[in-house]
Amino acid sequence: MFHTPIKHCKQCGTPVVYRLPDDGDTRERAVCPACATIHYENPLNVVGTVPHWGDQVLLCKRNIEPRWGKWTLPAGFLELGETTAEGAARETDEEAGAQFEMQGLFSLLNVARVGQVHLFYRARLLSDQFKPGTETIEARLFHEHEIPWDEIAFRTVKETLERYFADRHAGHYQIHTVDIA
Repeated sequence: MFHTPIKHCKQCGTPVVYRLPDDGDTRERAVCPACATIHYENPLNVVGTVPHWGDQVLLCKRNIEPRWGKWTLPAGFLELGETTAEGAARETDEEAGAQFEMQGLFSLLNVARVGQVHLFYRARLLSDQFKPGTETIEARLFHEHEIPWDEIAFRTVKETLERYFADRHAGHYQIHTVDIA
């Protein structure tokens, strides 16, 4: 399992110790021996969209690591103070410069080994014109048969796209929950 241990207390700077807290918790936590602050380590949320225009989806070619030059859906880390839908919309605007209307939650993917949860919403594009931000080399629409499947940056994106096109063919969309080992 992915884990970067906390080394110092965020309250007072004292080196922490990992132990069961005195509050009855059943998991080892980073506990400050000086001020007794318990530090909880929780998964990061990645939020994004499946932007669609007719029977095409919008993909972004990454201009950042990891996976520079690979294709992805517009997505990124959720910021404090945002709902998951707000974060997904922000990432779509930042990475693709797309005009769109948010739709429902489409996929929730648990990637426990790296401490992440990925959430993708469907987004109906209002235009086929894009103004990609600095994190994107190119933003482009693809028909299903044009998707560069071997050049998809992340398994969560591939799993989401496969389910999106299956639902599209079935004529209805559902919420998909996937555990990625």
